[in-house]
Amino acid sequence: MTPPAGTETLPALTTLGPYLAILVGAALPTQIWRWLGVMLAGRVGDASEVFIWVKAVATALVASVVAKLILSPGGDLATTPLALRVGAVAAGFALYLATGRRLWLGIVVTEAVLLTGWLLLR
Repeated sequence: MTPPAGTETLPALTTLGPYLAILVGAALPTQIWRWLGVMLAGRVGDASEVFIWVKAVATALVASVVAKLILSPGGDLATTPLALRVGAVAAGFALYLATGRRLWLGIVVTEAVLLTGWLLLR
């Protein structure tokens, strides 16, 4: 049976449908808040209560993600012992502080300790 004239589905639209749904349903709503933040950021002072609150919330979100990755990870990270995960973060944080708060060095050391420990325990 053929569809009525003018109601054929375009193959490209069928293939792109899920991606368009993701764009509209997920990306677009978050982009609105990002653009509002960009427009309002110039009006908010670094010492204002709003800025301090936003910074505290952002820091708490990052800390919670890191804590989840350390305490209850998924995938291959779950096969590593808790002591190795905590030790890697402690080593990275110690180097971060020792090198004048160079974040990239702390991240590299954390990854190196974690990967070395994981390879040695395999």
